[in-house]
Amino acid sequence: MKRIVLCLTAVALLLAVLGPVPAMAGKTVNLTYSIFLPEKHAQAQAAIAWAKEVEKRTNGAVNITIFAGGTLTKGPKVYEGVVSGISDIGNSCFAYTSGRFPVMQAIDLPMGYPNGKVASRVANDFGLKHADQGLKDVKLLYVHAHGPGLLHTQKPVRTLADLKGMKIRSTGFSAEVVSALGGVPVAMGQGDAYEALKTGVVEGTITPIETLKGWKQAEVVNYTTECSAVGYTTAMYVVMNKAKWNSLSPAVQKIMEEVSAEYVDIHGAAWDAADEAGRAFTLEKGNEIIPLSEEENKLWAEKAQPVITKYEESVPNGAVYVQEIRDAIKKAE
Repeated sequence: MKRIVLCLTAVALLLAVLGPVPAMAGKTVNLTYSIFLPEKHAQAQAAIAWAKEVEKRTNGAVNITIFAGGTLTKGPKVYEGVVSGISDIGNSCFAYTSGRFPVMQAIDLPMGYPNGKVASRVANDFGLKHADQGLKDVKLLYVHAHGPGLLHTQKPVRTLADLKGMKIRSTGFSAEVVSALGGVPVAMGQGDAYEALKTGVVEGTITPIETLKGWKQAEVVNYTTECSAVGYTTAMYVVMNKAKWNSLSPAVQKIMEEVSAEYVDIHGAAWDAADEAGRAFTLEKGNEIIPLSEEENKLWAEKAQPVITKYEESVPNGAVYVQEIRDAIKKAE
């Protein structure tokens, strides 16, 4: 009897030191994860690594099956797919369901994001703070965002006068930016951009520089204009079905939140690495990167301001959100 008591005491002391073990006594929790990006894309790989880290830290209590490349739900359908339970977790862009997330769309405005790390930190902090604004039907795990969207063209654009009347592939707020700067926006996804540039359907594209390698667009453009003052981003969410989230143990929930917080910078670093690769690739192709003067950058920012003003005036508290993001960018730099 004394031996049994000693053994039980030793076990109790060990548990007190180690804390609660996240692995569940019952069945493993099986989750599905819909990712809109192709599996080999750096951001899809980061998302997959997040899932593997959750599995590892829960000691196998959670198993996540990945559906990349929109094989379970396409980009615009990912969010609704999570809400309805088609997938348990989803990764896509707020911009794909334009109008559904007016508060979150503030992140995508041409605020002059310097890089992916800053954009991801700002987007995540803003997203988590305002998750009750349109995201009540899911659990928001984290947000990340790409580096600054820049202008890539077939003929050099050194001033606004050079851009006037040029047909530029763009989407969402970036289309409004192109229009404000004097260009002609042409709505088109990345998948169609290469052929459109090659055949002259468009004369340029506004997009992160990573696409010059990732989508091989450096083969069909000749110049990149570093219009950093109007550098926009695209916020990408990772959300979970609310009922499924609520069914998890507090220990597993805590682990998922901890891993999510860590992966904001991992995604940001992946975006920046991809941008550097895109920059190197376009230079290898003999293309020119055109830096704008401080004066010209200021002029571009002034011309793009109506896009921000329109948002401020059309969304309740829009001006507050814009200022909040501006302050966050300065703090994160």
